[in-house]
Amino acid sequence: MNTRTIRRWSWVHKWTSLVCTAFLLMLCITGLPLIFKDEIDELLHEEVAAAEVPAGTPKADLDRVVAAGLAQHPGQVVQFLIWDRDEPDKVTLSVGKSYDSDPTKNVFVHVDAHTGTYLDSPDVTHRLTYILLKLHTDMFADLPGKLFLGLMGLLFVVAIVSGVVVYAPSMRKLEFGTVRRHRPRRVRWLDLHNLLGVVTVGWALAVGFTGVVNTWADVILKIWQFGQLAEMTGPFKGMPVPQNLHSIEAVVQTAKREVPGMIPFFVAYPGTPFTSTAHFAVFMRGDTPLTSRLLKPALINAATGEFTDSRDLPWYVTALLVSQPLHFGDYGGMPLKIIWAVLDIITIMVLGSGLYLWLWRAPRVRREPAAEIAAPSYGPSA
Repeated sequence: MNTRTIRRWSWVHKWTSLVCTAFLLMLCITGLPLIFKDEIDELLHEEVAAAEVPAGTPKADLDRVVAAGLAQHPGQVVQFLIWDRDEPDKVTLSVGKSYDSDPTKNVFVHVDAHTGTYLDSPDVTHRLTYILLKLHTDMFADLPGKLFLGLMGLLFVVAIVSGVVVYAPSMRKLEFGTVRRHRPRRVRWLDLHNLLGVVTVGWALAVGFTGVVNTWADVILKIWQFGQLAEMTGPFKGMPVPQNLHSIEAVVQTAKREVPGMIPFFVAYPGTPFTSTAHFAVFMRGDTPLTSRLLKPALINAATGEFTDSRDLPWYVTALLVSQPLHFGDYGGMPLKIIWAVLDIITIMVLGSGLYLWLWRAPRVRREPAAEIAAPSYGPSA
C-alpha cells in the first residue's frame, strides 16, 4: 500500500471517527451499567417475591392470572403476556389502555405463576436503568433517535475498518503491541491507542454491528408485518378484535400442541403490533441458551381458539433477535458480562485516547513518516 492510499484511508478514519466519537462515548458509558441491568435493578428496587412452592407444583390457570392482574387495573386490557427467563415463578402482563395503544406507555403487572395472585406493578420509568436504556437506544427521540444512532454506529464500523487498514503497514516496522516509551508523549499515546484498538477490534465490530441492527428493530418489525404476517393472516384482514376473546389458557395449550419441542415465551393479544386483529400470536422458543433466542409464532384464532398457522421467522427477524442479547453480552451469564464490561472500558479508553491525540495534534507531526503518525485503530487520532 503506497503513501497516497494510506493517507486516503487515514482521511476516512479521521472524519468517520470525529463525527461519531462523542456519541460512541455516550453509548459506551451508558452501555456499561446496562450490561448489569438486572443486578442493578435487583439492588436498587424491591419487588414482591413469588411464593415459595415445592418442586413440581403446577402453574396457575392463565385466565385466573390475567383476571388477577386486570383487577388492579380496571378498564384496561392486556397487550402482552410474558414469561421471564430469569423469573419463572412470575408472569408479567403488559397492560395498556386499548389493544392498539402505544405499548411503550404500558404498565407491567407481575402475577404469581403458581398461586395466580397479584404481586406488584412497578413503575420502571423512574429507574436509573430505564433512563440509561432510553439514552442508549434513542436518546428519548423515538424512531428518529434510533436511526440517528444507527448512522453513528455505521460510521463507527467504518472507522474500525479504516483504522485496521491504516494500522497494518506500521506493523512491518514495529512488533505487535510495541509502545515506544522513549518517544514523545503523543507517540506513546498513539501506540497505546493502537494496541488497545487492535485488542478489541473484533468485539467492537460485533457490538457495533449488532447495535446498528438493533436500531432498525422498528423497521424490521414493519417489514415482517407487511410480509410474512400479512400472508399468514390474509383471509382475516380487516376483521375487528372479537368482543369476547377465547380462553388464554386454552390458546397457550393449543400452541404447545401445534409447535412441539418449544415452550411459550410471550403472547401478543389481537390488535397489537405482533399479530393481527383476529389472532393471538403465541411466540414459542427453544429451551437451550442458543435456541431460547430463536422464536416461532403460532397464530390462534382469537374468537374460536382454533390453530391458524405457524412458520419460522424470516432471516432478518432472526438476525435481530440474535443480535439483541449479543449486543449486551447476555448469552453466558455473569462471566460473559464481566468480559463485556472490561472490553467496553477498553473501548472507552480507545475513544478517549483518539480524541486526545486529535485535540493535541502538533503541526510538526504532519512532517513525520506516514507509518509513524497514521496508525490509529479507531478513534479520531490523526
